[in-house]
Amino acid sequence: MWNRFVRAIKSLFGGFVSSIEDPKLILEQNIRELNDQVPKMNENIATVKANVMLLRKEVARYEKQLEEITSKIKAAINANRDDIAENYALQLQKTQENLESSKAQLTYAEQAYEKAMQVKKAFLREKDRKIQEAREALRASERAAWQSKVADTLEQFEVGGVDATHSEMINRINEQTAINEARMEIALDSVDTKTMEIEIDAEKIRASELVKQFKLQMNADESASAPVIKESEQDSEEESRSKTLGRNRAKN
Repeated sequence: MWNRFVRAIKSLFGGFVSSIEDPKLILEQNIRELNDQVPKMNENIATVKANVMLLRKEVARYEKQLEEITSKIKAAINANRDDIAENYALQLQKTQENLESSKAQLTYAEQAYEKAMQVKKAFLREKDRKIQEAREALRASERAAWQSKVADTLEQFEVGGVDATHSEMINRINEQTAINEARMEIALDSVDTKTMEIEIDAEKIRASELVKQFKLQMNADESASAPVIKESEQDSEEESRSKTLGRNRAKN
């Protein structure tokens, strides 16, 4: 009974959580969280790297101490001071132990650093892959949202929105155009077009007659002016003759 109650509670809250979840917002949050993990990982790797560097310095210091103590032991033996050499020998033994311990710690630290770098590379590859998938899903979501808006608009056209109004207005304009064309045809039919054509032809005949009259008048004017010109020419000829005779008489 208790298990059934727990399952019922889980199903109730699970359904509520699913209803308020927005996949788009969750994917965007996942991308931010994946990017935020990189600086934290770099800090952890930097800590491991710092430990490696400290251990390397410690190993180098112990190696230097080991060389110095060895030189002192040799100098004490050469000076026949075995007591001093014995004291340095104990320090040498302790330094050797510390050196071996530091080398072992350095080995583990270097392995941990290499492992951390491998984990970082794998994490970055996986991060990039997940971010790419999330961005593709977000772009698909945007395309789906746009397609949904287009579908809603088309449905509004079909249901009786813009499409119905558009068709109605076009039909009205076509009807008004047809009415105006019909009125024009009726008006033309009511006009005596034959009489108008006859009057137009009569006007053309009148204009042609007027042109002919102008031509006859112009010819008559030209014929009337021709004799006048001949008389003036005769007078000029007679004057020239009389002048010529006068010059001849003067010469004689």
